[in-house]
Amino acid sequence: MKILLTGAAGFIGMTTALRLLARGDEVVGLDNLNDYYEVSLKEARLARLTPHERFRFVKLDVGDRAGMEQLFAAERFDRVIHLAAQAGVRYSLQNPHAYIDSNIVGFMNILEGCRHSKVQHLVYASSSSVYGGNTKMPFSEHDSVDHPVSMYAATKKANELMAHTYSHLFGLPTTGLRFFTVYGPWGRPDMALFLFTKAILEGRPIDVFNHGKMQRDFTFVDDIVEGVIRVMDRTAEPNPDYISDTPDPGTSNAPYRVFNIGNNNPVQLLDYIGCIEDALGMKAQKNLLPLQDGDVPATYADVDALRDWVGFTPATDVRTGVGRFVAWYRDYYKA
Repeated sequence: MKILLTGAAGFIGMTTALRLLARGDEVVGLDNLNDYYEVSLKEARLARLTPHERFRFVKLDVGDRAGMEQLFAAERFDRVIHLAAQAGVRYSLQNPHAYIDSNIVGFMNILEGCRHSKVQHLVYASSSSVYGGNTKMPFSEHDSVDHPVSMYAATKKANELMAHTYSHLFGLPTTGLRFFTVYGPWGRPDMALFLFTKAILEGRPIDVFNHGKMQRDFTFVDDIVEGVIRVMDRTAEPNPDYISDTPDPGTSNAPYRVFNIGNNNPVQLLDYIGCIEDALGMKAQKNLLPLQDGDVPATYADVDALRDWVGFTPATDVRTGVGRFVAWYRDYYKA
């Protein structure tokens, strides 16, 4: 298949592209290479992709309406995996406009491109953050997600609503994937694992929010990518059992689906830090701090729907995954 992969220089994007190329797909990778974090890391990820004869890189911002229209018209993609977004919960408190430009305007351009070029299936990254103020655990796609607690979360919820509109109006099959705290080699420098590893190696204290009592459903990147590709291969369909009197938020009478992708095993932050310490052979100095605005105390994914749909459940344990990240970090940064 010919696949448009947005956010190709991101860490999930790069890993997804490698898997698609390995199985014989043609991948057009799009990224704007913005400076939200070190551009050199994004360029290093791209350097792993560009030698492949079936990979082409396009430097373009998804918010560029004319550029996106031209790209879709020229390429005629079979399927689209949309991972590009302004990421980060905490940054959305400082620069909310960046999230509208990328996550709302950019997603609109993706939907219009898919609609007009008859794309067979759009798979896009949503987020566990859409569960916001929900406290019923584990988080289920069948529950309401109407109480976001950050602008980032609000834009991801908006993406799901926009996707449903296009599935309903134009018959565009769309599947949203709510990622739960993705980590692993080549990860983002603004994520806890990266920040903690760097600080511990440099002998600096780490900031531990909610006094270390946060729980996260940490999900290894290879498991995320396996889920993304399996879902892409099974086109979204209307739910034959959908009843409009009691609507199910995760499905529809349109070709629309939403799934959690998480490890289904929440880990306390202090235990996660313990895995990092063990992998490094060093102890962390901890600044225990209160919960930050925009953060939620716990995430926990119900993955029954994903398992039933594509026969896959993420299962990489945190100790194994953290060990792989630390090995990559030491090699990449010669630490």
